[in-house]
Amino acid sequence: MAGRAFDSAVTLASAIRNKEIGCVELLDLFLDRVDRHNPALNAVVVMDAEGARARARELDSALADGTVLGPLHGVPMTVKESYDVAGMPTTWGAPWLKDNIAASDALAVERYRAAGAVIFGKTNVPYMLADWQTYNEIYGTTNNPWDVSRAPGGSSGGGATALSAGLCGLESGSDIGASIRNPAHYCGVFGHKPSYGIASPRGHALPGTLTPADISVIGPLARGAEDLAVALDLITAPDPFDAPGWRIDLPAPRKTRLADFKVGVMLSDPNTEVDDELTETLQALIDKIAAAGAAVSDTARPNIDTRRLHQVYVALLRAATSGRQTDEEKARARAAVATLDPDDGSYYAQMMRANTMSHADWLAIREERSHLRLRWQAFFEEYDLLLCPAASSAAQPHDQEGERYQRTIRINGHDVPTTDQLFWAGYSGVVYLPSTVAPAGLTRSGLPVGLQIIGPYLGDRTCIEFARLIETEFGGFRPPPDFTD
Repeated sequence: MAGRAFDSAVTLASAIRNKEIGCVELLDLFLDRVDRHNPALNAVVVMDAEGARARARELDSALADGTVLGPLHGVPMTVKESYDVAGMPTTWGAPWLKDNIAASDALAVERYRAAGAVIFGKTNVPYMLADWQTYNEIYGTTNNPWDVSRAPGGSSGGGATALSAGLCGLESGSDIGASIRNPAHYCGVFGHKPSYGIASPRGHALPGTLTPADISVIGPLARGAEDLAVALDLITAPDPFDAPGWRIDLPAPRKTRLADFKVGVMLSDPNTEVDDELTETLQALIDKIAAAGAAVSDTARPNIDTRRLHQVYVALLRAATSGRQTDEEKARARAAVATLDPDDGSYYAQMMRANTMSHADWLAIREERSHLRLRWQAFFEEYDLLLCPAASSAAQPHDQEGERYQRTIRINGHDVPTTDQLFWAGYSGVVYLPSTVAPAGLTRSGLPVGLQIIGPYLGDRTCIEFARLIETEFGGFRPPPDFTD
């Protein structure tokens, strides 16, 4: 029965429709696994088991009457703690929000429920969703199921851990700085960062906030590429603000066979060093893709100065997240900028300037981004996709000392700034492009890593289809050995 816990959401939904397993029975399977394995992982941090059982009983009754609510009928799932779920706390890992109980569901949560999902819990996040580790003062630290001494990534780290360890059937995360892609990569699961603007984030925000943040998107994590496609269909719909006048109709995948794809490959960049073990694993997969007949170019790139693109990303990223700062944090940023050397180009300096930039400066950088988007569009007129890393290495050991910009990670035997790997987050993120992370295999050290698949704006289905083809041909998710019982 434990093997069922590692099935994809699509497989689980099929088993329920075919009455191979009941909704309550499947929910209890996952709840039992949470009881047994969550203490070592701390992935699921808020639960409503009885509410979920009541929902599962309703779904069993509906199925007995011949009614299937949708493609996720009866599938137990979790959502990132930063989503509103009625009756549950939404804290973003911030102590002053520990008593913030949501009065209603986020729009995405409503849509998952309408499709038949049984949402039984929420998964851990870092403080204010701002780390590639997952820990906070309220809920503590989440561990990577492949090595509990390592971080699971962030900020959707609790969700990626829960999926990888077989504690849930599907997860809904969010991404502004690889917060879906990084934990999917670290934990060996699938993740999709949608094109900006196609999935309303309403209800995934700090209390009282309605305006979507720049760059930030919501999206699914899963154990199978087909799950990503199903979930994307559910959340790709206009916000009720816009629904009276427009709809979203994503194009079909450009190709449906690996042999028909034409892809660029970019496994390194001067802005960030990539660990050799990660590069080896990704290259081995790319060699298989080429052997399957895909046209692969190691030199194809958008005609873009990547150093400048990364500067634009950091500026717009930190401007976007500056709205989450407290008055005290804003005052510290203004004081810090006053002391900076004008020639200081460090990440810290870029961050502080962006946190306090004028509206006129923000408009100028936003205009620069529009030109970058055109360069990317020109690239995708010739190539279907660009393949690259999701981060600089496999999962790193826990390190909670100081601020993120002060920390380092170990790459090829020496320490580099943790924030260097933001490059792989921003390369597609700042220009609003979709990116899917698909499991690529294990490194020599036995850690999972993922391949980032970047597509043209609104080409989400092409990214996911390519991930599905890789999964079909070469394999995808595999369970972490210590949690298979």
